[in-house]
Amino acid sequence: IGVGLVGFGLFFLLFGILLYFDAVLLAFGNLLFLSGLVFIIGFRRTFTFFFQRPKLKGTSFFFGGLVVVLMRWPILGMLLEAYGFISLFK
Repeated sequence: IGVGLVGFGLFFLLFGILLYFDAVLLAFGNLLFLSGLVFIIGFRRTFTFFFQRPKLKGTSFFFGGLVVVLMRWPILGMLLEAYGFISLFK
């Protein structure tokens, strides 16, 4: 279930970007991706991954970008999410 949710999340993110940053598709893709991550590694491990002391900057940018996308500013939100994603997984 988790791998399917992550796959659909990535599909909706890609499809939202291809349709000129459609805010609804991007928001839906983000929510599916995060819920799939919780299903794959569990809630506690997901929480501890995102809220480790050295990764708080990346986490804040990632979730801040998610909030900005939900507020219908998709280009700025995706830029914030991309920076947060890069700093989280470097």
